[in-house]
Amino acid sequence: MKEIPKSYDFREVEGKWYRFWEEKGYFRPSLDPEKPKFCIVIPPPNVTGSLHIGHALNNTIQDILARYKRMDGYDTLWLPGTDHAGIATQNVVERELAKEGRTRHDLGREAFLERVWQWKERFGNRIIEQLKRLGASCDWSRLRFTMDEGLSRAVREVFVRLWEEGLIYRGDYIINWCPRCHTALADIEVEHKPTAGKLWYLRYPLVEGSGEVVVATTRPETMLGDTAVAVNPEDERYRDLIGRKVRLPLIGREIPIIADKSVDPEFGTGAVKVTPAHDFADFEMAQRHGLPLVKIMDENGRMTAEAGPYAGLDRFEARKKVLADLEAQGFLVKTEDYEVMLGHCYRCDCVVEPLISKQWFVRMKPLAQPAMAAVENGFIRLVPENWNNLYFDWMRKIRDWCISRQIWWGHRIPAWTCEACGRTSVSREDLKACPECGSERLRQEEDVLDTWFSSALWPFSTLGWPEKTEDLRSFYPTSVLVTSFDILFFWVARMIMMGLHFMGNIPFRTVYIHALVRDEKGQKMSKSRGNVIDPVVMIEKYGADALRFTLAALAAQGRDIKLSESRIEGYKHFVNKIWNAARFVLLNLEGFEPCELKAEALPLVSRWILSRLSRTIERVRNRLEAYEFDQAALAIYHFFWHEFCDWYIEAAKLYLREEGEVRTLVQNVLYQVLETSLRLLHPFMPFVTEELWQALPHEGESLMVAPYPRPEEALLDEKAEREMAFLMEVIVALRNIRADYHIHPTREIPAVILTEKTSLQALLEREKALVQLLARAGEIEIRESGRPEGAASVVLSEAEVFVPLEGLVDLEQEMARLKKEREKVAKEIQRVEARLQNPNFLEKAPAEVVEKEKARAQELAERLKRIEENLARFEALKT
Repeated sequence: MKEIPKSYDFREVEGKWYRFWEEKGYFRPSLDPEKPKFCIVIPPPNVTGSLHIGHALNNTIQDILARYKRMDGYDTLWLPGTDHAGIATQNVVERELAKEGRTRHDLGREAFLERVWQWKERFGNRIIEQLKRLGASCDWSRLRFTMDEGLSRAVREVFVRLWEEGLIYRGDYIINWCPRCHTALADIEVEHKPTAGKLWYLRYPLVEGSGEVVVATTRPETMLGDTAVAVNPEDERYRDLIGRKVRLPLIGREIPIIADKSVDPEFGTGAVKVTPAHDFADFEMAQRHGLPLVKIMDENGRMTAEAGPYAGLDRFEARKKVLADLEAQGFLVKTEDYEVMLGHCYRCDCVVEPLISKQWFVRMKPLAQPAMAAVENGFIRLVPENWNNLYFDWMRKIRDWCISRQIWWGHRIPAWTCEACGRTSVSREDLKACPECGSERLRQEEDVLDTWFSSALWPFSTLGWPEKTEDLRSFYPTSVLVTSFDILFFWVARMIMMGLHFMGNIPFRTVYIHALVRDEKGQKMSKSRGNVIDPVVMIEKYGADALRFTLAALAAQGRDIKLSESRIEGYKHFVNKIWNAARFVLLNLEGFEPCELKAEALPLVSRWILSRLSRTIERVRNRLEAYEFDQAALAIYHFFWHEFCDWYIEAAKLYLREEGEVRTLVQNVLYQVLETSLRLLHPFMPFVTEELWQALPHEGESLMVAPYPRPEEALLDEKAEREMAFLMEVIVALRNIRADYHIHPTREIPAVILTEKTSLQALLEREKALVQLLARAGEIEIRESGRPEGAASVVLSEAEVFVPLEGLVDLEQEMARLKKEREKVAKEIQRVEARLQNPNFLEKAPAEVVEKEKARAQELAERLKRIEENLARFEALKT
């Protein structure tokens, strides 16, 4: 039998087995038509990225599913890839150029794109190598990139078809604009943050006669672009003013007072300024009323010629100057503090401006309706289901999607404008001449597509669409998508829309939405807080298996993960426990001969462990199918550590002393439970399980492709489980008495067990040797009645356990020790309570310190209670 080292060194093991799996081709599906199919497409990480703890959680969950299904007989494809990440990648390369004192414009478009491709080749696969270290069993031979040749073709095909169907259009529209990144942003790419601001009240005089209208605004510089003042038609205060005109302060333009039901009479004065070129709600209002658009700010965040005397000023400088002039000329009525939800660019954090711009859009409502129906009718299931309402709410309110971006890195929009006749043409192939007039004076659209446009096609483009490939036939629709909630709308909803539209079928059957990973106090991880846990560092320190199992064990549905390094270290101890258990089994398999395990030939404890194993297998499989990864992981953990290691391995020592069939049977049970447990654990801890499985007698080349365990009904034994539960209760009672009375661990203790049930008396007689071994007990007397004197006791549900203390414990000495300990604990309680009653401490100490002291007070109170109980027991024994 192969001997393994005393301790587990993951550094020697992980790389070895990962290379072995890759070389053997285990990550690739067989495309066997007889096998059921299972497919996951990876949420493609950005090429700019490195593995963070959210990636580690997301990919651990995917790998657990992929390995489980592969072992369970499914032809499994976990398809990997990376995203070109338009704005993020361009920003990285532009920062490199800035260090050289150059800009992308100095290089020109083609040379700049060549520079980005060079950067991608050098750094773009860093995260792939990190995923391999985590143990990700992706089929790397199918690795895709959102700008590879095949996906680029798919993107162009989708764009052209949507154009031909009238679902893509170009027009002036109000969009979110980032003055730093110089590009449009989709609504969900804008992060709204509560910000302390002001509400300024401005006086707009009536053109005819005396009087005025006072409006309230949070952005006074935009008043330069006002083209109306709006009031609610039901507002009695302004009914007589509707249709009249006011003169715009500072500029002098005459603008109308209009009535619109969208105006909130409770906001400010109930009258609002209307700036259609710089506010989304105002733009919609202008469309309803035919108002002109006056653009007073440009793409750099500077005021245009339309801003009159403020032209050329930065937007924030303009605000100061406008406010100063309004006040000087008597138009500023008052100022109030006001919290605003300020939009920021999700990439650079710059304050976003709503601007009128010529952009490309996808009409979303026709695509959204089938996508809503797919979830409503149960064709796609969101897990947990509480995300359904948010999904429906967003889809009902969906606006057209601005898909053009004013950057160079990305899929260039396949549209050409003829400078001779003015026609815009969209084409699957690059155009050389105008299809309308034949002129060769064509100018291709400069903008590129939003990164999320190509990502929306991911489930079918990665499988070969628009070609009708074997992969597409075999694996579409995919089985499950694993993602975080923050890209539910960026990505998931759009994939559903595009999959239904172009494939006529859903892209996946289930969407598992996992929570965020936070620090141990529940705070978001950030570099500024210094609370980031780097998964690569954790892998180097504790091994991939420990990190993976920690994340799985904490991945409860609908609840954020509170992660600390100590948790990972704790599950590293579990890895060591598995190693040590396997080492014990291997050391005791000398002369091992496989044999059939028949229940009637096995001792009680063996029947019990096999029954518990079968129940654990059933629970793990059920929890995995329900995406309850924490429950699956904890079921294995509890069984292996607290049943197999704590009880069965210790009990097995009784039978390993024997010869012949008794020893052979227990060897076979040890082997079967360990080997099955390794298969059960493999999706969670692939490396240590493969290393140990290879050391055991086994069939097949690798644990990775061994069958996943299935519960065996023949092994279920409720009677054995009931009887062992009773024996364990007795043994724990004896151990507790030993601990409570400070009896030395190596000293045998006598015991008297009273029970009126003859069946339990018979059980105790049969298993007396097992109780003696596991409780380190000497003589055990089993009877129906007759409480011994001078004995410590524990009352159980169906028995009472006694340990006569004469000769074991010096009562006076033990009581003196307990009284001394009581005095010490009481003083500590006094000190802690004094702190907790100190208002100065409660006000100034950090919340976590206060909570720690409260927990300490509770712990001390419980400790004092135990001391008092022990003293009372000793007093009773004296009498």
